[in-house]
Amino acid sequence: MTCFLSFLRHARPSLIVCGLALSIGVVTSAATTFGQEAAKAKSLFDGKTLTGWSGLPSNWRVEDGAITGQSVADAPLKNNTFIVYEKPVKDFELTCEFKITNGNSGIQYRSKLMDKEKFIVGGYQADIAAEGPYMGINYEEQGRGILAERGQIVSIDATGKKSQVGSSGDATALATKFDLGKWNTYRVVAKGHVCQHFINGVLMSEIQDHQEGKRASEGILAFQLHAGPPMTVQFKNIMLSE
Repeated sequence: MTCFLSFLRHARPSLIVCGLALSIGVVTSAATTFGQEAAKAKSLFDGKTLTGWSGLPSNWRVEDGAITGQSVADAPLKNNTFIVYEKPVKDFELTCEFKITNGNSGIQYRSKLMDKEKFIVGGYQADIAAEGPYMGINYEEQGRGILAERGQIVSIDATGKKSQVGSSGDATALATKFDLGKWNTYRVVAKGHVCQHFINGVLMSEIQDHQEGKRASEGILAFQLHAGPPMTVQFKNIMLSE
């Protein structure tokens, strides 16, 4: 700062103007770049209709400005079912707010629609659960099961062997970072063979999937409604950057 003030005292006015212009130019350039990056994010839900989404009408609706999935005691689900956004995604970042009452849900990505009538989906899942240790884990629906538990950074080798290569924290401590029964923010980042799950800005799990033939580099997005006891799950402010 002292050197800069000395420069201002002794420099010609034209040099000062040029220096300020250059500084402003750098800031403007950075702001423009940030704006261009932000502009890439698009909303996948209009807050009013299920346009662009497909699922069982008896279980999915829009309520209170959120995609709402619900199962009831007198019509229990025989299998997990999903509401599907069928446009494939590859490398992406997805953010949304979610709230769950009872049961289990999840965000499917790079997944496959395996039954179009029952809306059964298989693939990577960012798990959501009203209880138990599952919130934030990476679970492969209709596939390899749990790939990384909460707090784990896991590498899966070419043979399918899983090795913990790092940690994002203690699983119990990480559970204090979200508030069950209230709105929380999920962020899923998939780039190449790496998939990360964040809740409220905190990394919950990460996989580095090197198992060719099993891993997925592209696929659909979907939200889960789990078979079992009555439950309700909601999603809103769903934003995708590719």
